[in-house]
Amino acid sequence: MKEQDYINYQRIEKAIIYLTDNFKQQPSLEEVAAHTGLSPFYFQKLFSDWAGVSPKKFLEFLSVEYAKSVLKKKELILFDAAESTGLSGTGRLHDLFVNIERMTPGEYKNGGAGLNINYSFSETLFGKVFVASTNKGVCRMVFTNDEGETISELKKDFHKALLLQQRDSFQNSALKLFDADWNNFDEIKLHLKGSDFQIKVWQCLLQIPFGELSSYGKIAERIHHPKASRAVGTAIGDNPIAYLIPCHRVVQSGGQYGQYRWGSARKKLLIGWEAAKSKGE
Repeated sequence: MKEQDYINYQRIEKAIIYLTDNFKQQPSLEEVAAHTGLSPFYFQKLFSDWAGVSPKKFLEFLSVEYAKSVLKKKELILFDAAESTGLSGTGRLHDLFVNIERMTPGEYKNGGAGLNINYSFSETLFGKVFVASTNKGVCRMVFTNDEGETISELKKDFHKALLLQQRDSFQNSALKLFDADWNNFDEIKLHLKGSDFQIKVWQCLLQIPFGELSSYGKIAERIHHPKASRAVGTAIGDNPIAYLIPCHRVVQSGGQYGQYRWGSARKKLLIGWEAAKSKGE
């Protein structure tokens, strides 16, 4: 991913924050472009190239009414097969199969003793991403604005592991998600630590198709804990794998988008971008 792509993402993010904060005033194209420091012509082109739709159309995908309309779809549409994954349901994409392998109690209780963890940073359409992997799969994937802090957080969880800054095949498979060509995916393997409940929630998130949304209550029902919406929300907030495990596709039952571990603006960008791509606008 080129550095220019990251710069463009920052401009788009700035525009989305401005649009959502000032939606009731219906700001003009000229006003939004001025906020990003770009000419109206260039801003319109940049935004349309990035999202596939105009800024005005993109904002429609971020409205509460749009989210409500998606949530009204039958559960069968959201979870139509056990093997459904984050990229299912998009016609032009092949299924992406994500396999979660749970770490043994000893692997994380002992601070990752005996584990070698490779890590790398990459620029993506949605900002800088950090990916770390063991010899069994990706153990962490997060959006970050602070490389040092991100590495420190990994060391805190795996203080006895050997950390090496290098990219491996597990990371390459995961990072293909951010490439322009989505036609050739390898199976992505994850190596995660989590409670039985957390793993169950994360596996359920993998069944929400690209461009669709679910609610905390629906996830709770799906894992047969209908009264555990709050616990589901906590497990979603603890998700260590950004985008691959699509916690950004879970919103409040009333259609409000809610919080996101990697920033509410980024969550809106992800949802709007997926909506535009999945509908072929």
